[in-house]
Amino acid sequence: MFDVRQQGMTSAISLSGPTPQDMRLSISLEETLRANNMFETDEQMALRLEVLNKVNNLVREWIREISIRKNIPDALIDKVGGKVYTFGSFRLGISAKGADIDTLCVAPRHVDRSEFFTTFFEMLKNEPGVKELRAIEDAFVPVIKMTFDGIEMDMLFARLALQEIKEDQDLRDEMLLKNLDMRCIRSLNGCRVTDEILHLVSNPATFRLSLRAIKLWAKRKGIYSNALGFLGGVSWAMLVARVCQLYPNAASATLVHKFFLVFSQWQWPKPVILRPMQDNNKLGFPVWDPRTNVHDRYHLMPIITPAYPQQNSTYNVTMSTRTIMVDEFQKALEVTKRIFENQEEWSALFKRSDFFQKYKHYIVLLAAAGSEEHHIEWVGLVESKIRLLIGNILEKNPLIKLAHVNPETFPPLAETENRHVTHWFIGLDFAKTDGVKNVDLTYDIQSFTDLVYKHAATTKRKTEDMTFEVRYVRRKELTKYVPDSLVNPQGIKRKSKQPSATPSPASTTSGCVADSDSAAGTPPCSMSDGPIPAKRLCIRPTRSELFLVDTETSRDSTDVSLNTNIKADSGFGDNKTVVSSSCESKMAAGKSELLPSGGDIQECLGITVSVPSNNSTTTLPRQIPLSRVSNADLPDTTATVSVRAHHRLKLK
Repeated sequence: MFDVRQQGMTSAISLSGPTPQDMRLSISLEETLRANNMFETDEQMALRLEVLNKVNNLVREWIREISIRKNIPDALIDKVGGKVYTFGSFRLGISAKGADIDTLCVAPRHVDRSEFFTTFFEMLKNEPGVKELRAIEDAFVPVIKMTFDGIEMDMLFARLALQEIKEDQDLRDEMLLKNLDMRCIRSLNGCRVTDEILHLVSNPATFRLSLRAIKLWAKRKGIYSNALGFLGGVSWAMLVARVCQLYPNAASATLVHKFFLVFSQWQWPKPVILRPMQDNNKLGFPVWDPRTNVHDRYHLMPIITPAYPQQNSTYNVTMSTRTIMVDEFQKALEVTKRIFENQEEWSALFKRSDFFQKYKHYIVLLAAAGSEEHHIEWVGLVESKIRLLIGNILEKNPLIKLAHVNPETFPPLAETENRHVTHWFIGLDFAKTDGVKNVDLTYDIQSFTDLVYKHAATTKRKTEDMTFEVRYVRRKELTKYVPDSLVNPQGIKRKSKQPSATPSPASTTSGCVADSDSAAGTPPCSMSDGPIPAKRLCIRPTRSELFLVDTETSRDSTDVSLNTNIKADSGFGDNKTVVSSSCESKMAAGKSELLPSGGDIQECLGITVSVPSNNSTTTLPRQIPLSRVSNADLPDTTATVSVRAHHRLKLK
């Protein structure tokens, strides 16, 4: 038994050792984890070690070639070294079957980062066992991703200010960070944090078994993803390590129960800290400190890394994701109580999330590409932006109580020729408000779509075969996208048609079909990178249906028409009504600021564009101010068009 009275920031809550029941439940927990493939076989571990040895030899050979090219003295070439370190789940000793390996290439000072992403990347290309190789050099932590002999690997790079890298080089030494750039420091942080965690727990064996259980639970509940605003592997490891500090002598089963007890009652945003923060910042790197850093005060669920420079590993967490995780902590606490009362088995803790039964309304994101290589790149880019849709767009809508993104992705139900498609799902929970019958998300969704395409263009990663769409579906329509067993686990049969849910390659002008009376096979919403759609995504939370808001004038509104010459096309419908002008004005640079006389504008109901030359019209979305309308939003035509703005006025 360990007798550690204080680890971390506070004294231990209990120094009690395990009871016979605790030991029995811990054995049962390990058996359940093994049944769920949370342990590797000896053969699988041997394969991982063999792959790591191959990569390490490649790194040494590459550094040797660079040393020769840069005229390093012959006496030093064999001494400069270079080494591949591991971190994450592999370094923690909790690798599960099929898990990837996080690695770090550490090189001496004469090797540049640019060479890692060029000459070493080319060396990997020529390696027979390397597949799915891609470099993400512009990422926050630049990385090379690949599959080596069937093992997925992420490889970071760090150059130390040392002439040679010794085989026993300890990366925990803070002085190694001196004179390094932030990219190298962020890359080193993975190894340094992993090593510190292992040094801060008194019993690594119970820590590892407990962490395996929490990791499986988090994945089954759909809350394991740093990129989407939940927690990643290192954050879950730090939470488990903190519980190990509070109960240093407890068995793994007890630690799992105490984990949910502690964090279901944790007063967020109070930070979780494993060791005291240093007051003296000798090297001057930015550290997490809400006393001096204003941005740190707005972190919702701070979990602070124990290695210098200390950072918050959960800055991606949003209000929705925090709410979802705390709710899952509370549910899991009740389950573990019943397990200790012999009313449940451990399998009850690891049941899949009820995500596809939990909400009435869902948004589906679809990323598609023509080749597997482009698809992998496109999915990574889109996924990196989804948390912005949650935190910066949906959560700011006062009518949306919760936006729940599921980290699990799904392929189409039916295979599509020459198209690779990935789906993400976001469940929506609406706030109860009196008098509000619909929620218009068209402008919000279009803004996010534009953001994705703009980022792809800026980073030069967009290709013509890459498409992105956003659709709204009701719960009963989810079977168009995912197996019926996920939507209807009880096996209750429903009559429903199964149209194709695959986006067409030419989706740039699909628009958003939001008619409640649309054909059964028509997707309710199909967004693209084209102009603002002619019909809008409106959701009626109380009736669970889509509808198109009428923009015709009423007795308390005033029509305003204005004419301008712009360029375009005739694909705007068959409405033959030509709008007569009640007042006219020229658009300056495609914009206009117009206030109808007789009152103040209360809201803009919509804008109708009429092209007399081809008798076609279109209606832009509700509440788009005229000051925002540009030529890009209007039809491409050389004819004179009439634009009618429907305003609702607050009469004098």
